[in-house]
Amino acid sequence: MFGLSKAALFPAHSRGVSSMNPSKVLRDKMKTLTDLPNIGKAGEEDLTVLGINKAEDLIGLCPYEMHASLCEKTGVRHDPCVIDVFISITKFMDGGEPKPWWKYTDERKAHLIKTRE
Repeated sequence: MFGLSKAALFPAHSRGVSSMNPSKVLRDKMKTLTDLPNIGKAGEEDLTVLGINKAEDLIGLCPYEMHASLCEKTGVRHDPCVIDVFISITKFMDGGEPKPWWKYTDERKAHLIKTRE
């Protein structure tokens, strides 16, 4: 459809794509993007679109800016839950514990409400 990949059209969690279970993530054994919490092949494709090729590239990035950039680069409004995934991986790379992406939904919603005021 319009030359966009499946990754661009549908968020990873809605495509039935599996991702790295946060409870199985080992920070010292990460070799690929799919070793990050909540990142499977589709999430890896999204990160690659953003020019992120290794986990260290995430350090210091803003998940909200990442989402906006992904939407702009693909020409598709991605599901806001993608922001939750981006929050989970940026916090993890900044030293936080690996957590399921949905643990960040309330944080995202609060942030978006605050920025709209």
